[in-house]
Amino acid sequence: MNNTYVGRRYAFPTYGEKMKLIKTDKTKKKTDEPRTNLTERIYQIIKDDIFSFRLVPGDRFSENEIAERVAASRTPVREALARLQREGYVDVSFRSGWKVNPFDFKKFEQLYDVRIILELAAIKKLCEMETAPDLEDVKRIWLVKPEDRLKDGPTVCGLDERFHEQLIEATGNMEMARIHHEITERLRIIRRIDFTQRNRIEATYDEHAKILRTIIERRAEDAKSYLKTHIEASKAEVRKITLHMLYEAQQQHPADSE
Repeated sequence: MNNTYVGRRYAFPTYGEKMKLIKTDKTKKKTDEPRTNLTERIYQIIKDDIFSFRLVPGDRFSENEIAERVAASRTPVREALARLQREGYVDVSFRSGWKVNPFDFKKFEQLYDVRIILELAAIKKLCEMETAPDLEDVKRIWLVKPEDRLKDGPTVCGLDERFHEQLIEATGNMEMARIHHEITERLRIIRRIDFTQRNRIEATYDEHAKILRTIIERRAEDAKSYLKTHIEASKAEVRKITLHMLYEAQQQHPADSE
């Protein structure tokens, strides 16, 4: 019996077949981890598989396959999958089980657009404040000599995230900060792709320094222009890298010849 799901152009192995490549401890007992924590962990594992392209659009899998992999019962697995379904990453069919949905670039672009609006408003406010905002912590990280710049992608990704959050927080508008943080959470899984390229890490340092200096000098229009260009460049790079990674993942399983 052929266990592959044949999409429009590609034949994908099931999730269970992919998991055979991962060594697991057959004697491992199901975890006693609190269910709330376990559900969150399973959610993050599956989401990471989707955004690392171990699971690609069209892949099918079952709750049992996930449960066996993470050594958990089906209940937290079902809860994690329901959350991913609400977010639009997966869907379920009574007959064929769970399936990874097509990558929704439009949704992420809309989130980027909202983020830009919030950060432009924050920059305007920072430049108009009577008392200069406290940006010393941000300056210590980003206004450094080239030889002192960090080079580890995940570390810089985390610092980049905090840079943008700190600009919002410096305005003192905690509701804006809360909304911005929620958007950042939803974008995090895809934004990290931007820091897999060395040139993008260098560009991030250069662009953040330029944004910071213009805010300090209260050049609001320049700062807003630099920030918008910075985020748009990141968005475009993420889209390009994502398409390339998706293509490579799909090419590993070309369509069966007819």
